[in-house]
Amino acid sequence: MRRGLFVLRHAKSSWEDASLADHDRPLAPRGQRDLGRLRRHLGARDAPVEVVLCSSAARAAQTLEGVRPALPEHADVRIDPRLYHASASQWLAQLRELPADTTAALIVGHNPSLETLVRELTGSGEPAAVGQLERKYPTGALAELELADAWADLAPATCHLAALVVPRELPD
Repeated sequence: MRRGLFVLRHAKSSWEDASLADHDRPLAPRGQRDLGRLRRHLGARDAPVEVVLCSSAARAAQTLEGVRPALPEHADVRIDPRLYHASASQWLAQLRELPADTTAALIVGHNPSLETLVRELTGSGEPAAVGQLERKYPTGALAELELADAWADLAPATCHLAALVVPRELPD
């Protein structure tokens, strides 16, 4: 069974209010605008997302809320405070625990851990996606990974990077 993993870095966040703790920083206006593009793109994917793992940071939760209409109503959404400072290996451990029959999952979090996770998991990839990943994994970017093995077997170089979508490159 083919599986899909969508790795979404939170949209552009605001630094306007310096009194806010990092965890509480909201999205910037540009980040809010990007959510419509991301929502339409995610909604057009073939694999409906069944499980969502999301950092509890305000900007990650707001990103998830912005794309939530593109997800099936029955999607199992988990906002977890442990994912706020999660390393790539901690994200990987969470993914390995997904139910075996899950065909598509979305994770929403932060760099550098998400970029590290995508780099470690992908052994191959579409040239444009690999090129984008080599340049930068910007805010709001959505990596689309394909895996043939079970979630429990996720390991370095076991996924194919099918796309790395940057919001500014998506149609309005």
